Amino acid sequence: MVTALIAIPKSYASAIDAEGVGASTSTDEREVLTWERFGEANRALAQQVADSGYRPTIILGVARGGLLPAAAIAYSLDVKNVFTMNIEFYTGVDERLEFPVMLPPLLNAVDLAGARVLVADDVADTGSTLKLVMDYCAAHVADVRCAVIYEKSRSVVKCQYVWGRTDRWINFPWSTPPPPVVPVGRQLGDAIRA
Repeated sequence: MVTALIAIPKSYASAIDAEGVGASTSTDEREVLTWERFGEANRALAQQVADSGYRPTIILGVARGGLLPAAAIAYSLDVKNVFTMNIEFYTGVDERLEFPVMLPPLLNAVDLAGARVLVADDVADTGSTLKLVMDYCAAHVADVRCAVIYEKSRSVVKCQYVWGRTDRWINFPWSTPPPPVVPVGRQLGDAIRA
């Protein structure tokens, strides 16, 4: 068994309670989603899908933020075909590229042909990422719908299944703590400058 200790910066530690779960659900500047609320959100999203009568044959998680919601919703709906699509758009807190970019490996349109696809993501912020994914799917599938934990009012995509609405920046439990290692891109940059 390997045990690791990770130092948590004070700025993050203040948002954690004794069980390691977020202590609050919102602040003046940010919405905070805890692991417990994440479970509740995804179960509620799956229930919305089931209640609507929609029966997806594929759950498509938008990497990276949509991977965990996609898996949770897939389990709740008993859908075993889970696909991913990797899109790069955000580069930091409220910082993004000019437009979203699909990264390899790309989905094979043949695998999607005739499917009923539920696209899952953590947030519809500007909606640009979801629009790219939904437009790609619409050209190949029988039906495509979208489920998100949060939707912001400025989103150009209005999702069929939404757990919560906010216009705040959102702290997700999987992306708020800093990585325990230096990201590979930073390592390469440091090596080149040395």
